[in-house]
Amino acid sequence: MPQGVRKILATSALPYANGPLHLGHILGYIQTDIWVRFQKMRGHECIYICGSDSHGTPIMIQAEKLGLKPEVMVEQIRKEHEADFAGFLIEFDNYYTTHSPENKALAETIFSRHVEKGNIVKHTIKQAFDPEKNMFLPDRFIKGECPKCGAKDQYGDSCEVCGATYAPTELKNAYSTLSGAKPIEKESEHYFFKLQNYEKLLHDWTRNGHLQEEVTNKLDEWFKAGLKEWDISRDSPYFGFQIPGESDKYFYVWLDAPIGYMASFKNLCAKREGLDFNEYWGKDSQVELYHFIGKDIIYFHALFWPAILSGADFRTPTAIFANGFLTIDGQKMSKSRGTFIKARTYLNNLQPEYLRYYFAAKLSSRTEDLDINFDDFTQRVNSDLVGKYVNIASRCASFLNNNFGGVLSSTCAEPALYEEFVTAGDSIAEKFDTLEYSQAIRQIMALADRANQYIDEKKPWTAAKDPARQQEVQDICSMGINLFRVLSIYLKAVLPQTAKNVETFLDIAPLTWNDRLKPLLSHTIKTFQPLTKRLDKKEIDAMKEAAQQDFSTEAKPLAIEQTASTIEPIKETISIDDFAKIDLRIAKILHAEHVEGAEKLLRLELDIGSEKRQIFAGIKSAFAPEDLIGKFTVVVANLAPRQMRFGESQGMMIVASGAGKDLWLVSPAEGATPGMRVK
Repeated sequence: MPQGVRKILATSALPYANGPLHLGHILGYIQTDIWVRFQKMRGHECIYICGSDSHGTPIMIQAEKLGLKPEVMVEQIRKEHEADFAGFLIEFDNYYTTHSPENKALAETIFSRHVEKGNIVKHTIKQAFDPEKNMFLPDRFIKGECPKCGAKDQYGDSCEVCGATYAPTELKNAYSTLSGAKPIEKESEHYFFKLQNYEKLLHDWTRNGHLQEEVTNKLDEWFKAGLKEWDISRDSPYFGFQIPGESDKYFYVWLDAPIGYMASFKNLCAKREGLDFNEYWGKDSQVELYHFIGKDIIYFHALFWPAILSGADFRTPTAIFANGFLTIDGQKMSKSRGTFIKARTYLNNLQPEYLRYYFAAKLSSRTEDLDINFDDFTQRVNSDLVGKYVNIASRCASFLNNNFGGVLSSTCAEPALYEEFVTAGDSIAEKFDTLEYSQAIRQIMALADRANQYIDEKKPWTAAKDPARQQEVQDICSMGINLFRVLSIYLKAVLPQTAKNVETFLDIAPLTWNDRLKPLLSHTIKTFQPLTKRLDKKEIDAMKEAAQQDFSTEAKPLAIEQTASTIEPIKETISIDDFAKIDLRIAKILHAEHVEGAEKLLRLELDIGSEKRQIFAGIKSAFAPEDLIGKFTVVVANLAPRQMRFGESQGMMIVASGAGKDLWLVSPAEGATPGMRVK
């Protein structure tokens, strides 16, 4: 390995596989992806792994609601997440799942090693139990009145009104969110990890530069209270890995979830030659290991995880970086205001690099929350990316393409200015490496201002009018292109697709960090094509409207009020005999997906009780496929099948329409089952 080349393994928190990603999720992955791309540009061996967190009670319950096996549901969601990440240009070396043979084997190995060392004990405890569902209830599936402030409908672990924490047994008028039944107390034997056995190790580790300062300070609260044993088992029914030797006990999801990092890497080792699992995860590993997480899961990663690793004779992380939460327009994301924005909703309306740049322009190494102000968002995109950065290339390329065959000058017209841009790379690199992205972006945009200032001062458009000054024009514009190329190097990790387009335009190999050291001389560029476009406020408004529609797919009453302007003329009359022929049945949507090549259609798989049906419905403008899965609707079951270009449609969904693109599923009352007839 060349001297100075680092070996790095980076991970992002594993997204939970029980629903779609939203922009709050995407923040941390963009932060990590920028960092990883930067390291690779610098010539380091940097591997980026992730995968779906696929176990737990919520997943089991969600799969039950959808009528799917948990294994099927988590795989569907894993693929949806992977597609969303790719849409945001987030590039993993491996994206796997915690529901894997590798993870099962590693979890059992780690568990057995801790058993041998006496770090795991059994205790009989009392837990809340749902007598109707016949299962123990996690805290988040119990609600009631807060014992401190009396607020209603609070979860079994903490109050969202006053912030109090408590045991589920302390809730007043508690009820199960699964059945509505009053929980009872029931005893069960559980496995506990003796976290206190590693108090000194953790106390030293958390103060040895592995964490952000504010995270270390936060963890002091846990040390002052004293580290306690941690319940690492769950009772059946549960979707997860069964504990060896047990028939009705499973590893708690937070035991095997972080082990999923190791499992994803082990899976990559099987697919890529030259990777040694022990070199990266062994106790004496010299590879740098970085975890990028959200601040809400610091406890699991900064206390539990290092103890689990160390006690099982594996290496501990080099560092853990926690990012803050995302707010939109200064407030928590809201479904009613259209600011709870799914990743896919954003991608359907706006370019991914707008968000990558905006996040980079605001991210720092601290755990501070980040706000998207859409006015500021629009201004930054239009001012920085279009008005400053891309403007340099568009101003200079036309002169070179039209007058000099796209050939750059053989000499650098302003070597001192070029060197100023090159030297700035050291400072910018340090800022990217230490996660001070906002500082790096400010410095890059200051250089973009300097490049535009240079072009304004030299005025190539004036010189172009004088036949005697043509060499001067070529020199000025070649200098502009070379400054633009350096800026493209600095922005490549943030704007990877734009960088590819720049490489095509300049007709060069993929840019590396050290390519900035020498300018392009006597080189022929291609005809300039627009690299990005201005962002219109209408596009933001359309995205917000789509975000609101994402959450308007719930059941609507059959009688929908409309204004006179939206009522369509009644069609020709039919007889009661005609109407009696229509067989309306309750159907459950098992699967929904886009139809390639169709502007309006979704392909749906429906359960109508007696059989499964395929239906093509023109509802793509109103519904995201993933939001329809598991919902009940009404279909015309005896409509003759219709052969379409995309396949056979075996029925028709009943949908109510309002103004514009508003559509509502006509849904049955609660308690309906597939196949029931609607009269």
